[in-house]
This record gives sequence, C-alpha cells and structure tokens, in this order.
Amino acid sequence: MEQDDRQDIRRLLKTFGIRADEAIIVHRARNPDAGPLRLKLILEDETDYGGSPPGDRLHLEVKGEIRC
Repeated sequence: MEQDDRQDIRRLLKTFGIRADEAIIVHRARNPDAGPLRLKLILEDETDYGGSPPGDRLHLEVKGEIRC
C-alpha cells in the first residue's frame, strides 16, 4: 500500500471521528435523560465495480455503549 493511500485512509477516518464526536455530543445535549447510548458504527464499500465486484466486499461493524 502506498503512502498516499494511507494518508487518504487516515484523513477519512479522522474526519469521521470528528463528525461522529460532534453528532454524539449534540444528540446527548438534546436527549440528556436517555441513559447510555448503544451505538453501531458501520463501514461499507460503496464502490461501483461495474460488472466485476469483488467476492468479499469491505464491511465492518463496531458496536459499543456510551455511558451517561
């Protein structure tokens, strides 16, 4: 994997992390009595491979809980 690829990956993940953090903070502020949040983060490949998609598409799920 080339260095540019790694930088693209890290930039995408950093952007997601910052935006997810902000969204969760806003959600908690709007719903202060909701209790622990149970969240699921999903990473899916949305690439248009045309007529030859890979047999094993990228898919990752991470579940967790954010305490009050």
